[in-house]
Amino acid sequence: MSLNVIQTDIPEVLIIEPKVFGDDRGFFYESFNGRLFEEATGVKRTFVQDNHSRSTRNVLRGLHYQIKHPQGKLVRVVVGQVFDAAVDLRMSSPNFGKWVGVMLSAENKRELWVPEGFAHGFVVISEYAEFLYKTTDYWYPEHERSLLWNDTRVGIDWPIHGEPVLAAKDAAARPIGHAELFA
Repeated sequence: MSLNVIQTDIPEVLIIEPKVFGDDRGFFYESFNGRLFEEATGVKRTFVQDNHSRSTRNVLRGLHYQIKHPQGKLVRVVVGQVFDAAVDLRMSSPNFGKWVGVMLSAENKRELWVPEGFAHGFVVISEYAEFLYKTTDYWYPEHERSLLWNDTRVGIDWPIHGEPVLAAKDAAARPIGHAELFA
């Protein structure tokens, strides 16, 4: 089996397309294989936690990151469709403050690798979506931060009409000019 890896405008953020085997019974694919992931991406990480969320249309979760114990995330959608976004918060990066966005869906089976040092979030495009993600570190609520989803300095082009449905912590998030950032 092999993976198709597509580089985004930020080289460290990768779209991963698994090889899917389908017939009239349905489909099969390996959603994760550590050896193949490392060979295809050059990224060697140990994943320590799997998360699963379900959200309805226009729910926007993010943009989240942990200032200490930063998490790399391998994300995918198993029901529905989301627009997924990652923002580079590494001040030393030539891509600092830039973002990439990708449509992830149950149909396209794409995954996105979001490395440590990035804020991550998504908005649900379909009626509802179930979102899975593997993380390289555990969740530490005391270190979690939120970057303002509609920060004009970052300028993410979210494909939504009207205001998204936000958690209180995301509504109160900081813009990049006032956020805690990575060196």
